[in-house]
Amino acid sequence: MVRALGRISRTYGKRILIVECDAAKLPYLYAKVIDHRWKPIGKLVEIFGNISSPYAAVLCSSDSEHVVGEKLFIK
Repeated sequence: MVRALGRISRTYGKRILIVECDAAKLPYLYAKVIDHRWKPIGKLVEIFGNISSPYAAVLCSSDSEHVVGEKLFIK
């Protein structure tokens, strides 16, 4: 089952993406993350921020070339 994770709000270094999540559909830790082309990116390693507007940190398996605003999904 594939669910939307959210949109990339910023990058941190070359391998960490910060994603703005929907508070009603929080993902589970260490879920596999894929992009809109169904290509694996990495895994979700942390959820942080306010309860009403959480963020997720995604650790990419290689250097990231994804842009701010791109939508990501969890598998």
